[in-house]
Amino acid sequence: MRITLCAAAAAMALTGCGRDGDVNLLPGLGQFEVVGVEDDDMLKMRAGPGTGFVTVLGLPNGTIVNVESCQPMGNTRWCAVTLGGINGHVSAAYLQER
Repeated sequence: MRITLCAAAAAMALTGCGRDGDVNLLPGLGQFEVVGVEDDDMLKMRAGPGTGFVTVLGLPNGTIVNVESCQPMGNTRWCAVTLGGINGHVSAAYLQER
């Protein structure tokens, strides 16, 4: 029984089970470029994963951010990102791997 429990715990650790719903929804984490934003607009970096959170910063196309993790929230995939020491969340729909 003990071996079975240890094997199950190891399998969960390897598959990411139990990580509070944190799911890698992009090909790889690391540096990504902001793309697809209208010319007269900016991608909103928010304080949390959702439109109900305050905007921290506006990011124009071409901005490079470091993606820490991504998770689904409703119909949108939100990624935790950093830019120059500023932390926030952006929609994965506007990120392209570098």
